[in-house]
Amino acid sequence: MPGSAVTSALTGTFRSGPPPGHAVGVAESAEVGVARRSVYTDGACQGNPGPGGWAWAVPGGRWASGAVPHTTNQRMEITAALEAARALEGPLQIVSDSTYVVNCFRQGWWRKWVANGWKSTTRQPVANRDLWEPLVELYRDGAERLEFRWVKGHGADPFNDLVDRLAVAAASSQVGGEGQHPPDLAALGPADLRRSRP
Repeated sequence: MPGSAVTSALTGTFRSGPPPGHAVGVAESAEVGVARRSVYTDGACQGNPGPGGWAWAVPGGRWASGAVPHTTNQRMEITAALEAARALEGPLQIVSDSTYVVNCFRQGWWRKWVANGWKSTTRQPVANRDLWEPLVELYRDGAERLEFRWVKGHGADPFNDLVDRLAVAAASSQVGGEGQHPPDLAALGPADLRRSRP
């Protein structure tokens, strides 16, 4: 993707509100009476390992992205969720197309890791502990402030497509960005259809 298109997309080509035809809503929570703001997250890597990017976006609202020169796709997926949880206050539903991220919390993998001193079931050190540990701390310390939902990657969800494009743009250009309103999808490059989901 040409750098000028990425820079334009990340530095201020904004549209106010959600894509046409899509309402901004509050996530329904499994916990009765808890209104959660949805935040979509994604990571991308040009080669695995290689230059990477991460992104998060609140439907119709804030977004951010960042880049890492040498990383993996899994690390970028975790980083996207971690950065969203750090940046946004209140109850959140983190929406990700990474089963690696979602299942850690929905299936409780983290509980076994903590109980085993951050060792896997094979007694090996948990991969990406430096990212998992602060995310787990945020999950535990926030009185269930965070919940996780899986969404099919490259499906029909426009917000999953948005964060995918932001993450790919950050990985390609090694430039991150942020804004108060979603960037114009037309100014971003295509989604990364080649990568497989961890």
